Amino acid sequence: MNIQPEITYRSVEKTQALDELVNSKIAKLEKFCDHISSCRVAIEKAHDHPSSGSPYRVRLDITVPPSHELAVDRSPDNGNQYEPIDAVIRHAFDAMERQLKELNERQQGDVKEHPQQAMVAVVHKLFPEQDYGFIKTLDTGREIYFHRNSVTHGDFDRIEIGTGVQFSETMGQMGPQATTVRIVDTVNS
Repeated sequence: MNIQPEITYRSVEKTQALDELVNSKIAKLEKFCDHISSCRVAIEKAHDHPSSGSPYRVRLDITVPPSHELAVDRSPDNGNQYEPIDAVIRHAFDAMERQLKELNERQQGDVKEHPQQAMVAVVHKLFPEQDYGFIKTLDTGREIYFHRNSVTHGDFDRIEIGTGVQFSETMGQMGPQATTVRIVDTVNS
């Protein structure tokens, strides 16, 4: 990295464990993109007692030459209540890792089209507070139920209405059900 990362803590006690976690995650990002020119990490406690989600927020801002600015903001307001700060930090860095990998592939011209990665459905309805939703197939318009546990890589929190996905299905007690749902990241060059 060209300059030292900036790490700020707001309403969160800076501990050696947190500092080591953040620095190890930054080092891991540099393995995927060795020409990061700046990295800012903000870790804060936004709420003391939220009604849902985690009280913590983690924001990452990274600059990659020539003029790419990548940002991740993890402020889980749904899902696991009181998700620990180290988990929020890991999720934020995982999201940034995906962005850096995609940018690196685009910069190197390595983005390939694979028929098996084509989008075959979109998220049609989503009920994050109950951990489920419905996808609609592009070919026939069928509506298929899916649960948080069927989404690969723990990406349920990345899903929103309109997200493109691939899926495997089975016949459940109430009708068709997706056993595996994978987000199809579309790259807009």
